[in-house]
Amino acid sequence: MEENNRIVIENAASALEKSASAYDVGIPCKDAVKDIIKKVRAVLYPEYYECFFEKSSVADRLAEIYSDLEKEVVAALKHADPSAEADALGERAGKICSDFIAALPSLKATLDKDVDAGFNGDPAAKSREDIIISYPGTFAVFVYRVAHLLYKSGVPLIPRIMTEYAHSRTGIDINAGAEIGEYFFIDHGTGVVIGETTVIGDRVKLYQGVTLGALSTRKGQQLSGVKRHPTIENNVTVYANSTILGGDTVIGEGSIIGGNAFITRSVPPHTKVVVKTQKLIFKAHDGDIWEI
Repeated sequence: MEENNRIVIENAASALEKSASAYDVGIPCKDAVKDIIKKVRAVLYPEYYECFFEKSSVADRLAEIYSDLEKEVVAALKHADPSAEADALGERAGKICSDFIAALPSLKATLDKDVDAGFNGDPAAKSREDIIISYPGTFAVFVYRVAHLLYKSGVPLIPRIMTEYAHSRTGIDINAGAEIGEYFFIDHGTGVVIGETTVIGDRVKLYQGVTLGALSTRKGQQLSGVKRHPTIENNVTVYANSTILGGDTVIGEGSIIGGNAFITRSVPPHTKVVVKTQKLIFKAHDGDIWEI
């Protein structure tokens, strides 16, 4: 290697090392977080995913999840506060992980209702097993509900790693901060976006391409903590490719939002919103033209 090239490489390496040092406080391992998701799923639905575990006892499996999660939570907390004492980090992480494990039975009951929503709402589903194993919407909602537990406990980084894992696998982007009620189903799913401050009631169904988003994010971090995403009340259905924006926007109970709607104002309860169908023009080979 020529001397000039070696100098270029050494200078670039030095600059990169200095740049990296600003972040050299450790972060959670993404692969470890993915494994935690898989292990939680195996505990909640062992009849379908128990092959992921070598240990047979449920208590042993939970202990393994606790240990794995505690390590990553400590890393996340330390990254957020590098000056924190190790004992304090360990104590806080232990409390978070203990609360997480204690919440799993309740989480399972909620997820079972989501599975029921999928099965009862989709005539193409052949069984509940079909929903659990195959449906991307069910997987994305499962990951969201796991991440939401940690989000509510104030854990940095890890909830987002979890939901972005589901996003990458399914094309469904659910922020861990969203509040989502029971019996929730996303049909087909690809392209669904649910923002951080979205509130969704019980028995809500979304189709592919639905966005529950912010009306504007031009103020950037000034909007952190401000409700900027819509509220969807109980028993609402939102059909494909509809967009609902704004923190003050409320879709009233029992409403139906037709496909391709763009909504930035509240909708009263029990209202059907339909986009006026554009005309289709047909031109036949013999010259006839007609519209519908």
